[in-house]
Amino acid sequence: MIEITTPAQAYFRKLLAQQNESGLGLRISVNQPGTPNASCDLQFCPQGQHKEDDHVVEYPSFKLFVAAASESWLQEAQIDFEEDSTGGQLNIRAPGIKGSQPAAEAPIERQIEWLLESEINPSLSSHGGRVSLVEITRNMEVVLQFGGGCHGCGMVDVTLKQGIEKSLMQKIPGITAVVDATDHRSGKNPYYARGTKGQSAV
Repeated sequence: MIEITTPAQAYFRKLLAQQNESGLGLRISVNQPGTPNASCDLQFCPQGQHKEDDHVVEYPSFKLFVAAASESWLQEAQIDFEEDSTGGQLNIRAPGIKGSQPAAEAPIERQIEWLLESEINPSLSSHGGRVSLVEITRNMEVVLQFGGGCHGCGMVDVTLKQGIEKSLMQKIPGITAVVDATDHRSGKNPYYARGTKGQSAV
């Protein structure tokens, strides 16, 4: 079952106290479980407004209600709170919500999308960024599109070369390169066009 670390419990107690509402708790569920787009939804839960079949986890001073349909997807999940210079950041790690890793014989597009959503985007999300698959060329180049905080970031080449490309090529045989399709100046894609030489990471 889901774990709430001690720092996160302290954060929630403070947050709930600020709402000045008796019996207020928290409720967590999973949107689109078992897909690359799966995400956790954590909300305030006023007293008496949880679902009858919710699993109830009691912590000092508050309750966490876990949606019954989401319970199996949240096994080994963890909610943590990390303090930083801006106050802190709440992190929800739920390794099972996107389902199981595709088999080696699964289409390469599915394998890449699973790795992007399950491993790479959770890391990029700490900076407000994400990356998505555009296409795979006939030369087995993986064409990616950066967005969010990664769009226009001066470190994106390092992320591409030392992080994403290395991870994809190690885990999926046959990939020859990873290409950034993003125009980090305008938000369009002039650096890569089908049939032309793109901005390669190698």
